[in-house]
Amino acid sequence: MIGNLSAPYSRDQRIVKTDEFSSVFRLRPVYRTAHFVVYARNNELPQARLGVVAAKRMAPRAVTRNTIKRVTRELFRQAALPKIDCIVRLSKPVNTKSGPATNAKLKAQLREEVSQLFAFLLNATAFARK
Repeated sequence: MIGNLSAPYSRDQRIVKTDEFSSVFRLRPVYRTAHFVVYARNNELPQARLGVVAAKRMAPRAVTRNTIKRVTRELFRQAALPKIDCIVRLSKPVNTKSGPATNAKLKAQLREEVSQLFAFLLNATAFARK
């Protein structure tokens, strides 16, 4: 990868602990698309942090779940988000076990929806209180 696509995604930029996920999930969703919901809250850290939740019942194949996570992380690295904790959660099934795991159309659709989420977060003002 070249350019911004290879920007690091360090542990500091991840929401990893259960209590950190819970503190963001307690808030109501900030924005929804056809397949995703984003939760967000302000943080006191020097950078934005990301958590991704792709449940097995929403995407039964591991390849699909990994694609969702990969696309979300890539777009997160490219978006210059303010100091927030955001969780992107898959809320509607994207495919079935009998269908193909991923294809170009699915990847393009996922990329478009996640781009909408991050664009909203960039333009939102004071969307969450502590």
